[in-house]
Amino acid sequence: MSKKLVLLMTMILCAIFLVACNSEEGNAAKAKSNEPLVMVWYPNESGSEMAGARDAFGRIFEEVTGRKVEQKLTTDYAIAIESIASGNAQVAFMGPQGYIEANNKSAEVQPIVVPSGSSGTLEDAVYYSWLAVPKEKADGYKVNGEFALDTIAGKKFSFVSASSTSGFKVPSSSIIAHFTKQDAYKALKQDDLIEANALFPEVLFGDSHQGSAVNMMMGRADVAAFCDTCVSAYVELVEGKENTAGAIYRVKDDAAAPFNNLTGEEFVLISSTPVLNSPFVVNTSALTEEEITKLTELLISDETTNDQTIFVPKDSGEIGLFYKSGDERFVKVEDTWFDPIRKLSE
Repeated sequence: MSKKLVLLMTMILCAIFLVACNSEEGNAAKAKSNEPLVMVWYPNESGSEMAGARDAFGRIFEEVTGRKVEQKLTTDYAIAIESIASGNAQVAFMGPQGYIEANNKSAEVQPIVVPSGSSGTLEDAVYYSWLAVPKEKADGYKVNGEFALDTIAGKKFSFVSASSTSGFKVPSSSIIAHFTKQDAYKALKQDDLIEANALFPEVLFGDSHQGSAVNMMMGRADVAAFCDTCVSAYVELVEGKENTAGAIYRVKDDAAAPFNNLTGEEFVLISSTPVLNSPFVVNTSALTEEEITKLTELLISDETTNDQTIFVPKDSGEIGLFYKSGDERFVKVEDTWFDPIRKLSE
C-alpha cells in the first residue's frame, strides 16, 4: 500500500472520528437540556419570605430555556460557592467576593449581569456595607461628636461570612487599613479578624446578613457588619439620610423571621461603604452557549425590567430581591469589573 493511500485512509478515519465525537457532544448537550436548571442561592435569599422573589426568576428562566428550574437553597456561603464552581448548579446569584472565590475554583464560572443603579447603568451599580450598633449605645461610638472607627476596638464584633463581600471583605479591609496605622495593631492582618484577635475579643458570624444584624440587636455582638439590601425588607429608615453614618433604622412591625421578635428595635449606622453590585453568574461548562445567551438577553430585556415581580416598586410594601425607584435594570458585566474587590485581598 502506497504512503499516499495510507495517509488518505488515516485522514478519512480521523474525519469519521471527529464527526462521531461532535455527534456525541451534541447528544450530550441535548440530554443536558432535558435536565433541571439548578439555581443556587445564598442564605440571605434562601428564607421563606423570599420564596416569591425566587420563584419569579424560576418562572422566567424556565420559559426561556424550556428546562424545569430547581431552586437550591443554602445555609452557608461555602455551599453555594462550591455548587456553582463544581457545576452542580448552573446559575447563581452571589456577592462579588463569592463570585471571585468561585471563579478561582473554576474559571468556567463567569458573571453575566448585575442590577444597575437608579440610572440604569453601571455608574451607580452599588449597594452598601454597614457597620451598625444599637441606638441606645450609639453615642459611645463617637469622638468629638462624630462616629469614629477607633471606638470599636475591644468590642464584640459580628460579620456575615468570610466569603461575604459587604459582610466581611469590605469592612475588614477598612478596619485593617485604619487600625494598622497604630502601633498596637500594626501586625494585624485581614485573616486575623476571622476569630478573636487583638482588636476584637470575640468574633461572631451570622451566616447571613440578617443573622449578623440579629447578633447585634440581640446583644450577642456590640457591632455588626451587614448590607442594606439584605435587610431592606425588614427595616425602615426613621431618621437621617439612608446609607450614611448617623442614620437610624427601625425593625418593621410586620417583619418576618428572624426579625419577628425584634419589631420596633432601632439601630444606628456608624459607617456605610459603597460596594459593587452582586452578579448573576453561570457555569459555562454546565450550560450551552445558546442557553447562556438566552439567559443574558432575558435578564437585560425590557420585559424583565418592567416585570414588577422581578423589580418590585420600592414603595409597594412587597418583598423582593430587587427594587425599582428609578431606571433600575440588569446590565451586562464582565469579570474585570470585579477587580476592585480582588484588590482588597492583595
